[in-house]
Amino acid sequence: MTDRNATATRVMALIEPFNKKGIAVTEATRFAQDLEWDSLTVLDFVANIEDEYDILITMNQQAEIETVGQLVDAVTVLKEA
Repeated sequence: MTDRNATATRVMALIEPFNKKGIAVTEATRFAQDLEWDSLTVLDFVANIEDEYDILITMNQQAEIETVGQLVDAVTVLKEA
């Protein structure tokens, strides 16, 4: 399993407690549209991701991340920085 695949698997596991509608999550899943997350849910979830990987996702980066796949890519890059 590649590092990116491991990250994707872990990110999807971290999404589950926030997935109140039981949506089937893929890398194309959009946080706002598909999961219907509000801003508070996003903040809680981002805090979990930051704690899990010991990274910081800026507000500008958050604004650009719309899908699970984009988040996985961002986490992968930030972990290597």
